[in-house]
Amino acid sequence: MSELQKSLSLPQIIALYIGAVLGSGVLFLPGVAASMSGPLSIAAWIVISVAAVPLALTMGLLSAFHPSSGGVSHFVSLAFGKKFGTVIGWMFLLSVPTGVPIIALTGSSYVGQLFQWNHQQVVLGAAVILAVVLLINFFGVKTMGIIQTLVISLILFVLLFSIFSSIPHVEAVNFTPFSPNGMWSVVPTIGILFWCFIGWESVTHMSGEFNDPGKDALKGVLWSAGIVSFIYILLGIMVVGTGSYQNGMAETALSGMVQLSFGKTGGILVSITALFISIASSNAYVSAGSRIAYTLSQQKAAPKWFGTLHASYRTPVGGLRFIALIFAILLTGVYFQVISLETLLPFPNATYFATYIGGAAAGVKLLKHHQVGKVSSIASLILTLGFFPFLGWVALYPVMVIIIVYLWKSNREKADIHVNKHADLKS
Repeated sequence: MSELQKSLSLPQIIALYIGAVLGSGVLFLPGVAASMSGPLSIAAWIVISVAAVPLALTMGLLSAFHPSSGGVSHFVSLAFGKKFGTVIGWMFLLSVPTGVPIIALTGSSYVGQLFQWNHQQVVLGAAVILAVVLLINFFGVKTMGIIQTLVISLILFVLLFSIFSSIPHVEAVNFTPFSPNGMWSVVPTIGILFWCFIGWESVTHMSGEFNDPGKDALKGVLWSAGIVSFIYILLGIMVVGTGSYQNGMAETALSGMVQLSFGKTGGILVSITALFISIASSNAYVSAGSRIAYTLSQQKAAPKWFGTLHASYRTPVGGLRFIALIFAILLTGVYFQVISLETLLPFPNATYFATYIGGAAAGVKLLKHHQVGKVSSIASLILTLGFFPFLGWVALYPVMVIIIVYLWKSNREKADIHVNKHADLKS
């Protein structure tokens, strides 16, 4: 490998991992979790933080020993064959058009809180965010590294600012009753919070640039997992302690926390940052999703039109059309209140869960000769398989994806065999 590829030191690797994991979930999930299980949500944050460590280690070590831009799909292909890797590729693709509207709705909600938008106006604001993101990807504008660094800095600033400015407003009465919805409510809460700990796999394509992949990948995920978990747990405590998630404010609890000390000025700062984060995060996912759609089409694992490229910009407009279509359907449902953010969130969460189950299973096979990798991948597989059923009926969603992809691939292979036989007969 070239010197350029071997240029990332441990501090840079830690920053990359933190930036990959800390995303839009921090803007709304602390409040949503608190509304689901009250003060008991703090326990959910602790459990999911501990559970995330072996998962982070597994992804980090797989990226160190098997670097590829294919990420988890590549690991699964190596371990179990291309057909299973294709399924994982579809899992990620389908998580994009269902997950990105959640990000856009969150950013729009924060802005809407300032201007007192009604429900329909918030949805229209989310539609504008998504339209901007689709246009960016249509013209092929790439986000520069300095912008991504700014986004990470803004996220960390908002979180730390929200936490420390809210300390004087914590009241003991807000921690009682500790489990208002029963102890069982912590289980679905843990499942929802998994959204906050996705992203470890997104750094896998950078592993070839680590100075010392074998050592730095391990240290990088440990440090970043510790920092991210510490921030999330503190945030969970503060949201509950200040009661800022109450009175219908769950999705914008961070803004409510800051406004306790700084009034509307603090709310404006958080809202602008939330808007910027939502656009940047949505852009990253749409960019990746549209390209995965193109790749799947090239592999004959998706409809041919998924692989359409723009004649001038050479951007994957086929994938963008697919994503835009799902965006339109889901936002229409939200606009007319047929579905809500809370009902939408479990779908991409379920596909991410399934993706990590695949990654952990691949780790069991590919890391069997690495002691830490073996233990972490087995632990990850047990944890993800254990929590998966508690997603509820939405756990059937990735199962349906597996069945549909398998049937698609089987039919496509049969069609190819028929065409080849017909061609041989003609010749």
